[in-house]
Amino acid sequence: MRSENEPVGQKGRSFIEEARRAQIMASTIEVIAEVGFAQASLARIAQHAGISKGVISYHFAGKDELMEQVVEHTYGAIIEAVMAKMEGLTTATELLRTQITAVAEHMRGHRSQNRALGEILTNLRTADGELRYGMHTNEELYQALEGIYRLGQSTGEFRSFDLRVMAVTHQAAVDSMFAYWITHPDHDLEAHAKELADLIERACRA
Repeated sequence: MRSENEPVGQKGRSFIEEARRAQIMASTIEVIAEVGFAQASLARIAQHAGISKGVISYHFAGKDELMEQVVEHTYGAIIEAVMAKMEGLTTATELLRTQITAVAEHMRGHRSQNRALGEILTNLRTADGELRYGMHTNEELYQALEGIYRLGQSTGEFRSFDLRVMAVTHQAAVDSMFAYWITHPDHDLEAHAKELADLIERACRA
């Protein structure tokens, strides 16, 4: 989900610039989580960060680019956390279950990020009015899940099925899990993830 606005060959940013960008993105997440996408103006984000709106404009071309970078940053953190949990695992069953439970474990400690991510994904649009994110930007996610399912079929752990259908169903179930958790804050996210892992494992098992 790399941003389309990221310049190719851009000169590396300084530590201070990276820290400022991180501060702005953190404030963006908190503001969106509190007031929603539509009300998250650059002025409100700047006020939350304790900076001028001009500082945001210096680091980001506009609200759209800022939102894209928040998505990139958030997904990057999720991937890093999940990959750390999956390191050293060898069976497709272990990888499958860990992919589901690890992302839930990570997001349980990042509720504001999850709420902000949902707001951006369902509201940010391109110049022609189409949603910026959606199934058309999930290809890397689908391919990664297909890799796990393909491994399971090759080792005999999983039965024969259409890899793409299973990957799309898997990702939709994970997305719905987080949407339900945001709507029902007292819902046990990790228990939900374990049940979902059980369900998908049984659906795939040879």
